[in-house]
Amino acid sequence: MKIPNAIHAIVPREKLIDYLLSTSHRDGQHKAKFFSQFGLSQDNWQDFEGLVRQHALEYEISKEEPSPFGTRYVLEGIIEMPDGRSPEVRTVWFIRSEEDFPRFVTAYPIKSYSD
Repeated sequence: MKIPNAIHAIVPREKLIDYLLSTSHRDGQHKAKFFSQFGLSQDNWQDFEGLVRQHALEYEISKEEPSPFGTRYVLEGIIEMPDGRSPEVRTVWFIRSEEDFPRFVTAYPIKSYSD
């Protein structure tokens, strides 16, 4: 099963720029290091936005976790990066109880990547 209403997914700019692509964020800097090796940075955050949106549209749900506040969805699959490589990435999405569209939470490598 695919994530419901992925076409209407919300991917906050701040989540990408200030967290996942930030080399100075305490928790995000390791993810930024991973994504930067494939040509992603704060300067081209829109490319990353498109990639995570595509990930939500392409892949089946690998894990679903309901809570009183909504449902968390985990998706796993490759992302075709700007430099042509394709690491396996896990994206996490959340649909709030009162909403019907997913919000992007995070992305990270499934395993270490080497050419």
